[in-house]
Amino acid sequence: MAPTAIILLLISSVLFLPSNSLNLQSLATEDSESFTSILISEQGLDFVKDLLIHKAISSALPLKLPKIEKTIKIPFLGNIFMEVSNITIYQIDVLSSFVKPGDTGVAIVTSGTTCNLSMKWHYSYNTWVVPVVISDKGRASVQVEGMEVGLTLGLENQEGTLKLSLFDCGCYVKNISIKLDGGASWLYQGMIDAFEGQIASAVESTLTKKLGEGILQLDSFLQGLPKEILVDDIAALNVTFVGEPSLSNASIGFDINGLFISRKKASVGKYYHKSSESSLFCTDQSKMVEISLEEAVFNSASALYYNAEFMQWIVDKVPDQSLLNTARWRFIIPQLYKKYPNDNMNLNVSLSSPPVIRILDHNIDATIHADLVIDVLEADQVIPVACISLVMQGSGSVKIIGNNLGGSVKLNDFAMSLKWSKVGSLHMYLIQPIVWTIIQTVFLPYANAHLEKGFPLPIIDGFTLQNAEIISSSSRITVCSDVTYAESYKYGSF
Repeated sequence: MAPTAIILLLISSVLFLPSNSLNLQSLATEDSESFTSILISEQGLDFVKDLLIHKAISSALPLKLPKIEKTIKIPFLGNIFMEVSNITIYQIDVLSSFVKPGDTGVAIVTSGTTCNLSMKWHYSYNTWVVPVVISDKGRASVQVEGMEVGLTLGLENQEGTLKLSLFDCGCYVKNISIKLDGGASWLYQGMIDAFEGQIASAVESTLTKKLGEGILQLDSFLQGLPKEILVDDIAALNVTFVGEPSLSNASIGFDINGLFISRKKASVGKYYHKSSESSLFCTDQSKMVEISLEEAVFNSASALYYNAEFMQWIVDKVPDQSLLNTARWRFIIPQLYKKYPNDNMNLNVSLSSPPVIRILDHNIDATIHADLVIDVLEADQVIPVACISLVMQGSGSVKIIGNNLGGSVKLNDFAMSLKWSKVGSLHMYLIQPIVWTIIQTVFLPYANAHLEKGFPLPIIDGFTLQNAEIISSSSRITVCSDVTYAESYKYGSF
């Protein structure tokens, strides 16, 4: 097995680093708690292992071994110098392999592996019988069979990043056969067979050395992983590792902070809390990856965008534009029309607190508190004339769009109360149908257009979720999915 296969295999442990990541230096939220977890199942590890072995072998070959020299003494002939050079592994076939997480590390083993090598051979000698140098050369093919490669790796959290350690590494060649071509190869086959042990040792030591070098490279890669992922101009995701990786006999689990944080490093109020531990598992145990996001992840986004003053809107266009003229309101708020006849209006809507999101069994609820200010546009003036407090109750659904978690929301109910008025008392029951229409035709389509885009789930470039199942339970959303790989993707960043 090519050493790069082992190097890339552990990248499956960090499937949650998309391409739009930023290597920012500090975090605006505490990193000591985990609100997102990733579980890579045995099926997921096998899928990535097989894929990366194939990719790594194709990218690592040809692999050159050092030349081997040998001198033997034969009666009557004297000393014979023999050399094999340009020893090159040009083909590797892996019969079987497995990856096995355990309490202390991850064991990776291949067995029944075969290697095809090519090389040049050369010999020379002189003898007292014929006082000239006699030599010959040619090429040879080598078949290595029954090779086993194994290593044990350790993973630990080091200041929020993954630290990879090589506990053990080895390669064992069971059988080797050499077939010579060219020259008087039939005559010297027996002598060249004496190189079998040295060639086997060279294969073992070269692959073992490459494996060690590869683990050092992967450790350097893991240490350089960013701790934040760009979402947009306002927000980033804190993907700092929290606690130690969890290793069982069939999976690897990772905890990350997972909260939305401000790219400007502004202070954000903590409108979220960590839920109690959940025993939620995917209903289909054959899924490759399980990604769990706690309720706090969504409420951290809510708090962040609220504090960034992103949740304020001026409504000056609606499907029925007559709604934004005082003439349409003359029977609803007579004093408004009397004071400002036939003037245009707009509605200034701002949230009075971050939306509160609750994840329930098979449902997602949202409570939104907002102030709706009615403005009259007179000449060059914007005149606030009344303010209505709204409490909206909605429900949402989530779905997978590529590698994003998107969704939609619908309005279930809302309540209204007059906060202040400069145009006399307002009859809420008369205003309610108009506000309902505006919410349904303006605000919900606007919100759903943004929710449809979603935000990136933690999946590494080149992989795509497939046949995903979404489960919502008390305080948590879990995505259970298989993954596919795009053959056109290149591991250039590795």
